[in-house]
Amino acid sequence: MPSNAESTIDQPCGDSDSPASPGDAADCAWYALYTRSHCEQLVYDQLTVKGFSLFLPKMEVWSRRGGLRHRILVPMFPSYLFLHHAMDKVSFIEVNKARGLVRILGERWDRLSVVPDTEIEAMQKVLTAHLPVLPHPYLREGQRVRVMHGPLAGVEGILMRIKPAKGLLVLSIELLQRSIAVEVDATLVGAA
Repeated sequence: MPSNAESTIDQPCGDSDSPASPGDAADCAWYALYTRSHCEQLVYDQLTVKGFSLFLPKMEVWSRRGGLRHRILVPMFPSYLFLHHAMDKVSFIEVNKARGLVRILGERWDRLSVVPDTEIEAMQKVLTAHLPVLPHPYLREGQRVRVMHGPLAGVEGILMRIKPAKGLLVLSIELLQRSIAVEVDATLVGAA
């Protein structure tokens, strides 16, 4: 079965050989791109060709087509993908030319909403650990925990117990108010 992640960071931010990557790595930030329904891959492909560094997290779900059940990859956050870039006005205009893109989240080109690096890194760790992922309602309240051992060591989220030794670790992207949940061994987590 293919990996859950469509892509990791394609190239380092601030690569001076790429026209789409001005500035240095210190200026780079993660931005959320909002797309039309089912256009995440279209926007991803267009911007990747232009040299932008994108992250389109995907998860496996069951699908029924023609009476057959099989697993398919779908975006973890429908209608969203993430751009890692040092944004300036030229880059902003170039990104907005992508067919299927509705907008970059934020007020205007110089006041874009930034997704914290820790939230993106947590999603990337979950994808590289190849654990089962399922969508989960966004939660604001609850105890934050940090995974102490295992493949998700260092990842913080909200733990919800469902079995004595197992629990759901809920990881959220605050800006999107969306969450995912991954099953973890509850003995491997501690208060954050």
